[in-house]
This record gives sequence, C-alpha cells and structure tokens, in this order.
Amino acid sequence: MFRSKGIYTLAIFFLILLFVAACGNEEPIKSKQASTDPAPRTIKHAMGETKITGTPQRIVVLTNQGTETLLELGIKPVGAVKSWIGDPWYDHIKDKMTDVEVVGDETQPNIELIASLKPDLILGTKVRHEKIYQQLSSIAPTVFTENLGNSMVENFRLFAQALNKETEGTAVLDDYNKAIEQTKTRLGDKTKLRISLARFQPGKVRVYYKDNFAGVILNQLGFARPDAQNKDEFSADITKEQMEVLDGDVFFYFTSDREGNFGATQTADEWLKDPLAQNLNVVKKDRAFKVNEPIWNTSGGIISAKLLIKDIEARFENLKIK
Repeated sequence: MFRSKGIYTLAIFFLILLFVAACGNEEPIKSKQASTDPAPRTIKHAMGETKITGTPQRIVVLTNQGTETLLELGIKPVGAVKSWIGDPWYDHIKDKMTDVEVVGDETQPNIELIASLKPDLILGTKVRHEKIYQQLSSIAPTVFTENLGNSMVENFRLFAQALNKETEGTAVLDDYNKAIEQTKTRLGDKTKLRISLARFQPGKVRVYYKDNFAGVILNQLGFARPDAQNKDEFSADITKEQMEVLDGDVFFYFTSDREGNFGATQTADEWLKDPLAQNLNVVKKDRAFKVNEPIWNTSGGIISAKLLIKDIEARFENLKIK
C-alpha cells in the first residue's frame, strides 16, 4: 500500500512540475510574438513629430499634390480632396481615382467624412490645414508638409517616408531626375531662350517668377528667364501698363477657369489683343502659347511634373528658331 501511495505521490509531483514549466513558458512566447511587431517610426514634419506603425493601408490625402504622390507610389487613397479643375478629378488622374471618396477641397476638408472613412494615415499641409491639425490627429496619425508649389520633391520624400515607401520613393525621384537630365541634353542650346510665364485669372494677371511649381522645373531644365522675371520669388500681380514684364523669347501662360466660368480665358483674350501685347516681341514672333493649367500649375505633383517636362520638350521640338 505504501508503495502504491509513493508512486501516486510521485506522479502528482511530476504533473505539478509540468504545469509550472508550461506556465513559465508563457512569458517567453508572448515576448517572442511582441518582438515580431513592427516598431513605430517617428516622422518629423511641419507640425512636429508623428509616430506611425507599419505600412498604412487606409490613407486620406488633403492636397492635390499629395494625391499624385500616392498614385505614383501605386497607392489609391480611400479619400482625397477634389481636384481644382474637373468633376471631381483632373483629367490626367481620373482613371486612377475610381471609387475614391471626395472629402471636400483643399481649403475646406470635411472632417466628419474623413473620420467616417477610418483612415490609418492623414496627409495634408500646414499652409492650408494648420488650424485643423489637432482634429485630424485625433482621428489618425497625421503628417503635414510645410507648403506647396515650389517644394514638390521635398514633399514627395516626406509622404513616401510616412507611407513606409522610401525605397519606392527614391526610385521614382531617380527616374524623375533622369528625365530632367535627358530632356535638358536633348533641348541643347534651346534652353538659352528666355521663358516668360504668367497666369490669367478673371480680371487679374499674375507674372510667375522662379519660385513656383513650373518655375522650379524650368530652372531644373536650365532655361533662362527674362530679366524682369529672374527672381527667386513666387509671383506678382501686374497691370496692363506693366505688360512688358511678360516679354521674352517664348511665353507660356495658363488660364484659371473654374467650373464653367471662363472669366480667366476672357482676361487672357483681352490682354493679348491689347496694343501693348501686340507690341511685345514674343507676340510678334507668334511664340505665346496657352498651356494646361492643372499640369503647369494647380496640381503641383510628381505626375504633373513629368507631363510638364514632356510638354516642354514637344513644344520646343516643333519651335522654329530664327
């Protein structure tokens, strides 16, 4: 009997040991699982720092420029602000934007609608959205660029980092820089021609200097600018009496018509038919060209930048130099 009791006691002892061992193994297993989770990344941006874990899947983007960054990286946003021109998207991106929710426009995003989309990343810009940053941050991690226009490359890099697509982003920018250099080589001495740049709006005309989207690309391609436009500034409104600042060897202009309102085109027609315009050398030589407003100005993104480069090369290929 005592022998049986001893065997029974020994069996119980071993069972207790196995139980303790099993309990002791739980913590290492949990630690191993936790170690496989991606560490949060800290993104420094215009509003401070934002921690993002892993690769975001549901992105809401609040700038037209940012929309092109996403598309170029092969990402379709769940929500995006309406294009400045189009119903609701620019012609050059609309085939890639099917089923994307419109969340207002750049100047007035719909915060409730953004929240309903349950994003895991929101991308915007301080120059437009500084006042609603805290509200957006309470919905999802939010990253802002400082501004738009002249900083397309820097903004592209920032958003690629936030999207956990830095490698892909570097490849895109390498291709962009290659396109710049190859186009510059093919243009040759034509880059010595002085490029004039302006925007026509309803009842307003604005000369564009070097520190804007198109101006930066023209500078990257090595183009000269007229003395009156050779400034590291964005733009300036001008009067008809200042028409001579638009003169150059080639004049590119865009008209900011909006949703059936052709006031900008009417302003362009009025100015270019004016005797002061007819006296400009660039008009006498028939080298004033209307170009696509979204591509040359309002979208400000990487897709538009590449299309602008192609447009310039095509126009200069057919340009007769006397």
